[in-house]
Formats: sequence, C-alpha cells, structure tokens
Amino acid sequence: MEIQTIDASLLAKMFLSGARNLEAKKEWINELNVFPVPDGDTGTNMTMTIMSAANAVSELKDADMKTVAKAISSGSLRGARGNSGVILSQLFRGLTKVMGNYDEVTVDILAEAFEKAVQTAYKAVMQPKEGTILTVARGAADKAQEMKGKTDDIVEFAEAVIAEAEDVLAKTPDMLPVLKQAGVVDSGGQGLVCVLQGAYDALIGKEVDYEPVAAGEGVVKAAEKVKTTIEFVIETDKPLATYQIKEIQSKIQSLSVGTVSDIKIGDDATAETKEEPKAAPSEPAKEMGFVSIATGEGLTSIFTELGCDYMIPGGQTMNPSTDDILSAVEKVNAKTVFVLPNNKNIILAANQAAAICEDKKIVVIPTKTIPQGITALISFDADASVEDNESNMTEEIKNVKTGQVTYAVRDTMIDDKEITKDDWMGMGDSGLLSVNADISVAFKEMIDEMVSEDSAVVSIYWGEGSDQEKAEALGKEIEEKYPDLEVEISEGGQAVYAYIVSVE
Repeated sequence: MEIQTIDASLLAKMFLSGARNLEAKKEWINELNVFPVPDGDTGTNMTMTIMSAANAVSELKDADMKTVAKAISSGSLRGARGNSGVILSQLFRGLTKVMGNYDEVTVDILAEAFEKAVQTAYKAVMQPKEGTILTVARGAADKAQEMKGKTDDIVEFAEAVIAEAEDVLAKTPDMLPVLKQAGVVDSGGQGLVCVLQGAYDALIGKEVDYEPVAAGEGVVKAAEKVKTTIEFVIETDKPLATYQIKEIQSKIQSLSVGTVSDIKIGDDATAETKEEPKAAPSEPAKEMGFVSIATGEGLTSIFTELGCDYMIPGGQTMNPSTDDILSAVEKVNAKTVFVLPNNKNIILAANQAAAICEDKKIVVIPTKTIPQGITALISFDADASVEDNESNMTEEIKNVKTGQVTYAVRDTMIDDKEITKDDWMGMGDSGLLSVNADISVAFKEMIDEMVSEDSAVVSIYWGEGSDQEKAEALGKEIEEKYPDLEVEISEGGQAVYAYIVSVE
C-alpha cells in the first residue's frame, strides 16, 4: 500500500484515531508515573488535552486543511492540562502551523512539520529535560528528516518514524535514572507514541471509531452504550460557595463508569446566585488582582482571606486547563492578574494562558506548592508596581521549603528507598525525604530532613487522611524536639496529601 498525499479529510481521521488510541491507553499511561502517589495523571491530562481538539475537529464538515489545522491547534492549546498536555498541544501547534499552509501534505511537508513541532515544544519549556516526551518527539523528527530523501510513500515514512519513536521511548530509562530505578519508560513519551500509532491506523485504512469521547468514557461503541441517570441531592445548612460547587463538579466528572453530562447544581432554599459577584461595567478595574489554584475548603479560605480574587479548584489530582485559567482571569476586574499555579504541573498551562490572553496582562508567579502560593500572597504590596511585585514574590517563594505526606499506590524504588504499597511517603522539593508504614514516623522523619538552623516557622496544613487532633499531636512533638521553632496548624482540607508542611 502506497500513499503519497494526505488531504484534510484524512488528516482529520488520523487525528481522531490518534486521540482514540490515547484515550484507550490512558490508565496504562497513568501507571507509568514514577512516583507511586494516588494521582497518576499523565495519561488523563494528555487525553483531556487531545479530546478538547478532537471535539472541535469532529464538528467540522467538509473543512479544508487550514480549518482542520486550526481546530487541532486551538482546541489542544486551550484544553491543555498538565505539563505533558501543554507539551502535546505545542507539538500540535507547530505541526499544524506548517500543514495548514497546504491543500495536501507530502512526505517533505510532513518532515518540515515534525521539525517545526519539536522546535515549538522545546521553546515552550524553560528547562527542557531529556528522557521525556520531548526526546521522543525529537527522535521522531530526526527520523522524519532522514526519510525525506528516501521515499515519497507516507506509509513507509510513518512506519519508520513510529519505529524510531518507539526505540527512543525504550531508551528513556537510560537517560533518566529515576525512570530506570522505577522500572518504567517516560509516561509522556508513551502517550505521544500512542497518538502516532493511532494516526497510523487511520492512514492505512484500519477500521476505527472516529467519534470523540470524553476522558473517562473508555472505548465503548455507541451501540453498546447505556444511558443511566443518577441524581445527587446534597443538603447543606448554607449556600455552597463557588469553589465548593466546582469541586463537586470535578469529582463527579472523574467517575470512571461513563461520561457525565448535564450536571445541575441548584439551591431550593434561596434564589440568590452562587456565582462570584461580577464587577459592573462602570466600575473601574483595579491595577492588580490574583487567581490561585487549590483544593480544600481550608486552603481556599486561607487564599481568599489573604486577598485572592478568584480560586480555581484543582491541584495535584485536578490540573486545570489553559482555558480554565483564562476563564478565571476574565472574572477578575483588574488590569494585571497574577496567577499562582501552586503546583509544578500547572505552571506551563498558566504560562500558556498568559501567552493567549489579549484583553489583560497575566503574570505567572511560578509557585510549585501551596506554601509557596501563600508566601507569594503575603509578600504582595498593593502600593508597589507590577514589576516590583513580580520580582519580590518570585524571590520570596525561594525561601520556602515544602513537604507533603501521602501514601503509595504500588511497590517501587525511588532515590534508593524501597517503597511498599500503602506506605506513607514524605516528599520534599527535591525528592523523596521519608518512607514508613507509620504516617507519624514518615511525617517526623520528613520534618527532620527539612529543618535547619535557620528555620523559624513550621506551618502544618492537614487534609484527607488526618484531622486536627492528629495534626496538633504532631505539632507538639515538633515543638518539643525543636523548641526554637514556632509551629502553626491549619485545616487545609486538601485531597491526596494528609499533610502539607512549610518550613521557613
């Protein structure tokens, strides 16, 4: 079988097939994450990213190449979640920037598009790391250039490029020791290979269901679907805040039994709106505002009390998309909006939102943890300029040490520490600090690794898996061992982590 050109219709089918294949493999990709925490989300993030674009592509009728390319690029950019999702969207952005200029695509054009894709993705990452999805993409692009002078057959070209991508993926453990010790290949790279493999299936005419699905729906064929309606009734003593409503929506959407649609959350007791108050058009915009990402009633209250204008529910298990961040920024009546990601896996999506936003300035403060976000807000000076605040907050968050305690979901080995399923792990800014079957022991060993002679304050935020009594008991033990330290305890209410701790 020989194919020398790809038109708009075939490109759309190849993209949808790639999306389908990624969606089908997402749970397997999630399990490739190095850290065995209960939030393996690479596969989920990449799937939700590509499905945003797949839905846009599937709605097109008799579209030309430029229109299909725009739907792929725009849909994936706005739907991007997590670092892997953002990188995937940037690969699509570069790829389609070249392909959209032609009515039909040849081997030579594909080779140029692959090169542009890699260049675009690398530029989006401030400190590219080899042994990741970027390396796999680079290998595919290099092979594409090599094949350009060898064949005009796109099938032969695709087979060679995919084979090279698979080969580079298999070598990622040799590039990143942490992958080798955990016994896995890079999860983002695996996701990219799944997309390429799915696209190849459509190229050669393999029968594929091109109907896009939402992340979590699985690969159930339309004829086999059964629609079941489940109604949730939540009774509360007082109206729910917007962040609480969004958390409920997010948790319901994460169900793996099927797709969830038509979520309606209302209040029979009052007709008052639960949406954030929107500034009247006549009200002048303030100079600076804040959007922050966090989950848990306690943490949300802390950020709000410190002056955050809008909270996006999310974090380690729920990475908001670029579009989620843009929508939140739109609700803040300020000329400049500082965004606090509070998670290293959300920073790229926030940066992407800043690049896309046109009607106001977005400044991303690269907070990688909740404590860093809190420190950034405390350091804000309303009388200082945007530039001075950005510089000051960025500098202050460097003085914060963060520790987080959660449990392991599988046996593995990290940083030469043997981890058994259900062990408690204390994780710091630079890696694993402690492992123990007893959560109290894991917590105290983590603190010992974090405290230094310069430490003055330890802040403990307790969440799921703990309570105030347990947190206070641990706090007393810290005070007894380190009498010069001031210990502060707050309810965080965060998911996944029983404790989030900052040492300053």
